[in-house]
Amino acid sequence: MTPIDAAFARTRTVIAALLLILVAGTVAFIGIPKESEPDINIPIIYVSMHHEGISPEDAERLLIRPMEVELRAIQGVKEMRAKGFDSGAFVLLEFEAGFDADSALQDVREKVDRAKADLPADTDEPIVSEVNFSLFPVVVVTLSGDLPERTLVRLARDLKDEIQSISNVLQVEIAGDREELVEVLIDPIRVESYGLSPDDAVRIVQNSNLLVAAGFQDTGQGRFQVKVPGLFETASDILDLPVKVDGDAVVRARDIAEVRRTFKDPDGFARVNGEPAIALEVAKRSGTNLIETVEEVRRVVEAERAAWPATLQQSVHISFIQDRSEDIRTMLNDLQNSVLFAVLLVMIVIVAALGVRSAALVGIAIPGSFLAGILVLSALGLTINIVVLFALILAVGMLVDGAIVVTELADRKMVEGEPRRRAYALAAKRMAWPIMASTATTLAAFLPLLFWPGVVGEFMKYLPITLIATLSASLAMALLFVPTLGALVGRPGAADPATMRSLGGGDSGSLDDVGGFTGRYLRVLRVALRHPGKILLTGVVLLVAVQVTYAQFGKGVEFFPDVEPEIGMLQVRARGNLSAWEKDALMREVEERVVGMAEFATVYTRTGTPEKSEEAEDIIGTVTLEFIHWEHRRPASEILAEAKVRTRDIAGIYVDPREAEAGPPIGKPVQIE
Repeated sequence: MTPIDAAFARTRTVIAALLLILVAGTVAFIGIPKESEPDINIPIIYVSMHHEGISPEDAERLLIRPMEVELRAIQGVKEMRAKGFDSGAFVLLEFEAGFDADSALQDVREKVDRAKADLPADTDEPIVSEVNFSLFPVVVVTLSGDLPERTLVRLARDLKDEIQSISNVLQVEIAGDREELVEVLIDPIRVESYGLSPDDAVRIVQNSNLLVAAGFQDTGQGRFQVKVPGLFETASDILDLPVKVDGDAVVRARDIAEVRRTFKDPDGFARVNGEPAIALEVAKRSGTNLIETVEEVRRVVEAERAAWPATLQQSVHISFIQDRSEDIRTMLNDLQNSVLFAVLLVMIVIVAALGVRSAALVGIAIPGSFLAGILVLSALGLTINIVVLFALILAVGMLVDGAIVVTELADRKMVEGEPRRRAYALAAKRMAWPIMASTATTLAAFLPLLFWPGVVGEFMKYLPITLIATLSASLAMALLFVPTLGALVGRPGAADPATMRSLGGGDSGSLDDVGGFTGRYLRVLRVALRHPGKILLTGVVLLVAVQVTYAQFGKGVEFFPDVEPEIGMLQVRARGNLSAWEKDALMREVEERVVGMAEFATVYTRTGTPEKSEEAEDIIGTVTLEFIHWEHRRPASEILAEAKVRTRDIAGIYVDPREAEAGPPIGKPVQIE
């Protein structure tokens, strides 16, 4: 008994399985995580080291070289690069594609622990981290307004704590924040008048800010830990600190110093649309739903804002920029529209040719195949992303071919007098091998993509997995589910019976009875078969001619196409030992030239470069430009070109406009070492 016979013998089971696929696929589609790019392992691990005040030259000698000696022994490292800068350094390890991230991290941590003994004593604990798409922000929450910096920082930190409590959120980084500290300003004259030295005063303050463990006390009621609290809690604790005792006279810190609360000197600044701002860059956990994460972040922010006093609600402006969930919503809507449009077109064509019932049977194959494919993705632990959505849209036109030919042949058999159950069984058996061969050739074209190596292969593997799952499901739909359902509800179509009988002329070998477009095609085919050599030569000539013509007049070849971006950047470069304020002054000039352009929804300026960035050392800041909708603006290249023209007369800087790139991280076109 063939699988088709088994399906017809168990129609209730097959229909129940179809309903189960539709329901389970719908549930999987609703619950499956949705994100913009695939969450892949980028084979890069950072080791960052911080040593306050060290120069780039000393960082290379004292930090980088001892670390490189140990890290060089790690297996599987493709390339190792390092960079020293003021107050620190980092070492970048690039592994071979397909590496085991957990094992590599463990190996790197072991080598870092060994190298710590060779680092200067004042060096902070080295930090080992991996590069991951999940660490990139999915939305940036900005707080701006005409408020004291301390108030804005406090609100941002409270908001950060609330956002980090969301289960889907991995981390929240604050841009534009400064660490708060307490300054103790010692008066040298007063110190000397009390017979002390400034070093004595500093040492006393440092040694007093300690938590002293005094062991345990065992009693009959239990065992209790004894601690001597010595940490400073308030400024008064510092002012009341005794620094010298002479008999009954006690010299306290308030007698020789002043205490004030302030912030560390800034490393960078952040602004939104020209206003000072603090930005919260929110990153989601790997494998979580991007849309749900952003919605939850927005809900938490609005709830926290509602609890603020009315004056703060009016003074603080909160905005959400670089929201990647909007792109996902757009792509999902496009997918749903494509599916509905495809089903509608198929049903219109089939209704015109075969009737309403046949069109309904064929129409079931598209959502059934899609939902079955998404069910497979969910079972494999994959997500819906831009590559999966592209694959689903690509598969729309391939899903109904098998169902159409089976339904058409069954319809013809019913017109010829066969019962509908036998007609659909004969049609499924007759078309089984052609449909399987057609599907297999399509799958064979995409199957090698599963073995695509490197980061690009990890990024693109979602394409063949999705197509293989959906096309395999369409094969089951065409040979099992649609014929079984047709055996229950199918009826002869609306086509002329004489036309249907003429189409069946091929079964009896009488091709002369076939008329219409098919008959004309057969007559052309007869002529072509009389001259096979000429036809083959013509095909080869056309193939070569097309390639030569495209090579001469085509647009060339590129790995990933340039798509119209939603975000652009202006990287600002400047040379010299510039302070943070001097850098920010230059960034303000650039910002003022572009903030008035109507084609920008938001202008997010950030002064400074992250320590672990591989960008050039002369980059002093970045202006991130979020465009308005593409239907209401010029191309991004023209807008960025105008922004560069507006800023080219600013002395001492070079502005490098860049568009946000789609696709996997493939690096620079040329790397010179």
